[in-house]
Amino acid sequence: MEANAAKRKEPRKALRVKVISMGNAEVGKSCIIKRYCEKRFVPKYLATIGIDYGVTKVQIRDREIKVNIFDMAGHPFFYEVRNEFYKDTQGVLLVYDVGSKESFEALDSWLAEMRRELGPHGSLDSVVFAVCANKVDAGKLRVVDESEGRLWAESRGFLYWETSAQSGEGIQEMFQVGIVLGILGVIPGGNSGGCSRWE
Repeated sequence: MEANAAKRKEPRKALRVKVISMGNAEVGKSCIIKRYCEKRFVPKYLATIGIDYGVTKVQIRDREIKVNIFDMAGHPFFYEVRNEFYKDTQGVLLVYDVGSKESFEALDSWLAEMRRELGPHGSLDSVVFAVCANKVDAGKLRVVDESEGRLWAESRGFLYWETSAQSGEGIQEMFQVGIVLGILGVIPGGNSGGCSRWE
């Protein structure tokens, strides 16, 4: 009986989740991750060389979740580096710039790259995808409207979020409500509807 009481008092290990960001160069992937993990915006563009990494802890009910985010360089030159990071991914952030039609149209090729790297036995069924329409603060420079982005995402069964890394609009909600709770709903022992299966 005392052994059981001691077991219950031991703090549970943090649950780790793996999220990757995909999208063309300069769509704001790094800025989104910095905004979420570090609560700041970096106005100067610095190209990601290969892979960058962000981590943050969130508390859901009484459980600590470590969100590990791998920011994958969008330039084709870094394909050989990116391809190592697709395995064991639980959440994907597909990012495009609402002011760049080209970045929106490239989303299909990013999905194709992931499928190719996972191979014939890899499945995307248990992966939570969030399409992130970034730079919504651009105003009149917008060329991909919300309905077009939302239709693309929803037709594939993906979540859709409008965000601005600069202002922070939609970032916290996209990660917390969309990705983290979505992952908890599909991983063993997780449950997005109140997390009751964690006990």
